[in-house]
Amino acid sequence: MNRTVIGIDVGGTTTKIVGFRKKKNGSKELIAPQFVRATDPMTSIYGAFGKFTAENGLGLTDIDRIMMTGAGSSNIRNGIYTLSCTPVPEFTSSGIGGLYLSGLQEAIVVSMGTGTAIIHAKAQEDGSHEIEYLGGTGVGGGTLVGLSRKLIGVDTVEHIEKLCEEGDLNNIDLRIKDISRNHTYHGINENLTAANFGKVSDMATHSDLALGVANLVAETVAMMAIFAARNYRLKDIVLIGNLTTIAPIRQVFEGLSDSFHVRFLIPENAQFGTVIGAALCEE
Repeated sequence: MNRTVIGIDVGGTTTKIVGFRKKKNGSKELIAPQFVRATDPMTSIYGAFGKFTAENGLGLTDIDRIMMTGAGSSNIRNGIYTLSCTPVPEFTSSGIGGLYLSGLQEAIVVSMGTGTAIIHAKAQEDGSHEIEYLGGTGVGGGTLVGLSRKLIGVDTVEHIEKLCEEGDLNNIDLRIKDISRNHTYHGINENLTAANFGKVSDMATHSDLALGVANLVAETVAMMAIFAARNYRLKDIVLIGNLTTIAPIRQVFEGLSDSFHVRFLIPENAQFGTVIGAALCEE
C-alpha cells in the first residue's frame, strides 16, 4: 500500500522537498525536509526528488502522490516519472504549514522569501483550513541581498550575516531617543527606529551598513505583520521562509515582540513551512 506523500516547493533555482509517511494508525511522520540549488528549475526539481528519495530509501511505488507549489512548479506539466503532481496554491501551503509547525489553530503567517507574503490562517473543526492572503511587501530576502551588493559589494547571505555581528545601528538608524530628548513620546520604547538609515555616519563600516539593511528588512516585515495581527485581534505571528534562518533578522523580531504586545514565533523547520504545508494539502 502506498504510504508517502511528497511536497515540493519550486523557486527559480532552489527547490525544497519534504515527505509525510503515513502510519497504520492514521498518523503522519515527517520525513526531514531538504533543499537543493541548481541553474534552472527543472534540474532543481529532479535533483531534489532524486536526492530525497535516495537518501530516504523511497522507490516510486512507495509514493502515493506529489503536491507541488511555488512559482516554478508550472514547469512540471506531465508529472515526475510515473507519478502525477497536484498543484497547490502557494499561499494556502504557507498558511497550513505555518499552523502545523506552530501547533496553533489561528495565526498570522508571514512567509519571508525573496519578497514577503502575509496570510491569515485558521483551522476549522472539520479539519479544513480558512486561508486568506492579506497582501505583502516587496521587501524581503531580495532586498537584503540587492542592497548589500550595491552598498558594500557583498551578496552572499552567509557573508552578510557574518558582517552583521560587528555592526552598530547607532551609526545607521535614527532612533526615538535621538529625536525625543525630553521624552515627548511617552510609553514608546526609545530604542525603536524612527528612520531607517536616517543617521548614516560618514564613519559607518561595512558591518554597520550590513546590519542596517538587515534591520530595515526585518522591521518593515515585522510592522506589516503587526498591523495584520491587530486587524484580526491576534497576538500570534508565525514566521516561515528562508529569512528565518538569518540571526540578525531573527533578533529584530525578538526585540519587537514586547514593544508591540505580540508573539513572533519561529518554529523548528520554519524555512520549510510552505513545502510542508503543500504536502499536508493532500487530503
